Parts: sequence; structure tokens; C-alpha cells
Amino acid sequence: MATLIATALSASGLRPVNLKTDLAPLADLMEIAFAESMDSSGRAAIREMRTLSRLGSGVNLLSGVNDLVLGIGLGYVWLEDGKLIGNVSIYPSNLPSHLPRSWVIANVAVHPDYRGRGIARRLMEASLEAIGHRGDILLQVEERNEIARNLYTSLNFHEEGTFTIWRRPGSAHKPPLLPQQSAHITRRTRGEWEEELELARRSRAGGYDVGWLRPIDAHYFRKSLLKSLLDIFSLRSDERLIIRSEQDRRLLASLWIERAFGSSTTRLTLLVEEDYAALHGETMLSSVCRRFEGETLSIEHPTHDAIITFLLQRLMFQPQRTLVHMRHRA
Repeated sequence: MATLIATALSASGLRPVNLKTDLAPLADLMEIAFAESMDSSGRAAIREMRTLSRLGSGVNLLSGVNDLVLGIGLGYVWLEDGKLIGNVSIYPSNLPSHLPRSWVIANVAVHPDYRGRGIARRLMEASLEAIGHRGDILLQVEERNEIARNLYTSLNFHEEGTFTIWRRPGSAHKPPLLPQQSAHITRRTRGEWEEELELARRSRAGGYDVGWLRPIDAHYFRKSLLKSLLDIFSLRSDERLIIRSEQDRRLLASLWIERAFGSSTTRLTLLVEEDYAALHGETMLSSVCRRFEGETLSIEHPTHDAIITFLLQRLMFQPQRTLVHMRHRA
């Protein structure tokens, strides 16, 4: 692992990020600060930062089109002893335009040798001041990181839900075929989006979104023709499977299967009414595990859902991270 690189500046304290000089030391800092919790996407971001650092002044040309560069470029760093030892990034949330504007704070990091000095608080305060009253501010924090959660709470962030990210490796055994059930899985049609939206509202009662930066909004259920065409050209697929009640045909469960070209992981999202979680949750999850045997599956699901947690464990999904979603209202 590369050592923490000294910056060219000798001054200490807070300053805005300089994309031309800070990407490499930021990559080193994040690799150290998030060593225990970094997943594959985080490691990919570190590699991208190191690659971009070699562009020098040319990296500024990407600041409007590369989300990683944009977020880092809007943030702040902290220097001590001529070294870059703290960071915070600020991103536009990129939620649908009809929703109120919001921002994301991410990559709040302080080198272990400099923690406990109030540096993270100063970085957060600078970010809050920079955003001002231009919209709500969202962030994720590890559930077990009590110090960070207490810091954010003291800055008037409020917890909105806790999600666990699960991963099923391609090496996991195929689950056995379930006994014949009365429930039948079908593909959701374009005209059934409103029923699926209502299912999400019922199954995510208590303020839970569909997932990170996925509020329960029609945008995520009613796919436009333009979005469908963009998915085709970018080699992305978004399949929706559903189960209906045999008695009144009410929508009881929905499973999203999202795949992208170049990604080694198939992303799942499960929505199921609480009273049918055991029956239809198992039917959905077991079916997709058999169908995608040998492939890596991931799912983000509310941590408090004990039934689905039990099913995921039985199907050899492994918990990767448990994250608390927090919001600071404008």
C-alpha cells in the first residue's frame, strides 16, 4: 500500500480540494481510513482516483461529467504537518428533477493518527455551510460507528432507516427446488407500475426507501420510453418479477433484477408484504438463486426485517455492510 503522500502545501487546517494535487493522497487516506469497511466498489473508486491523478491539470476537464471527480472537487481537505489527513466530499444527489434538490456528503475520513481532535466536525461544518439552505443533505454511516453517528446527530442529522447489504457468491450451492406452491411468478408489465408503487409503500412502511438514493417515488416504478432505450444502448437490464394473490389478484411481492454490462454482480431488490414475507420471499429469492447459479448476487434490504434476514442467511447470502441513512433538512 502506498504511504500517505505529503502535499506541496506546508500550511495546516481546512481548504477546498485541489483536484490537480490531491487525488493521489486522497486515495491513500481513504484506503487507510476505510480499510475495515471498504467493498469492491470502494476499491474500484480508489483505483480510479489513482488513475485520474496522473492526468494533472487535465482532470479538471472531467469535473462536470465524472461523478467521482465532481464529488471530490466540491469537498474539503484538512492538512497537518504538510500532510493531507482529512477529507469530506459533497455530491449532488442526482435524484429525479421533480423532487426537492438534495446533496450527499460522503468520504468523511480522518487519518487514524489524527482522530479525536475535532477535525471531522470541522470538515462537516464546512460542508454544511457550503451547501447552506440549497436542499436536504443525505449521508450513510456504518451502524457500528457510534462516534460518527453521534457527530452527525449533534449536527442535526436524523436517522431514517438502516439497510444491510448482502452478497451471495457465485460459488454458493444451488438451493433445492421448493415444493409445488400455489404462488406463481410472472413478469410485471408496464401497466402494473402503480400497483407496484403501492406495494412499496406498504412493504416499506415507517420511512424506509426502496434503497440508498431510491425514494419511494413513481420515477423508480414507471419506466419511460427514453429510459428503456438508454438501458438497451448501455446494455443494462431491469427485470421485474411479481406474485399476485390467487383470491383477489392483489400484488403481494415484487423482485427487481438489475444487470449491467461489465458488472460481475446482479443486483436484487425485494418488496413483499409483511404477512407474506416468509412464503413469497422464499419463493422469489430461491427462484433467482437457482436461475443465476454461479453468479454473484447482491441485495440491499431493511435490517429490521427478521424474516427476510433469515431467508437470506439460509440461501447463503453474506452480510457485507450495515448502513444507517441520515438526513439533514434545509
